[in-house]
Amino acid sequence: MASNRILLINEEIQKELSSLLRKVKDPRVQDVMISITRVETTPDLRYTKVYVSFLQEEKAADAMKGLKSAAGFLRRQLGSNLKLRYAPEIVWALDDSITYGARMLELINSLNTGSNEETEA
Repeated sequence: MASNRILLINEEIQKELSSLLRKVKDPRVQDVMISITRVETTPDLRYTKVYVSFLQEEKAADAMKGLKSAAGFLRRQLGSNLKLRYAPEIVWALDDSITYGARMLELINSLNTGSNEETEA
């Protein structure tokens, strides 16, 4: 279980990275809507795992490459903005929970329409 301090740092990193992503000049990152869904930082603050989700799934692979190439810039900016002793190394992870949730909702809705047709017939 993460301590309260780590949870607060996770929230601050998430907020800061969300604003910093707008400043990244890489077209692979600029052309895609990116949502940071979750941040997990190690207790020693050396690594932070950032889970991201993309609106356009077909551009996700290129956007991940862009994020990985911009990680040094983002790490430097994060370290100076948050005033931490160590700027954590950013590890990007694709989070498909939003896509999975949308697919499950679609399946549930298709079941509901199927049962309504049977009761009306």
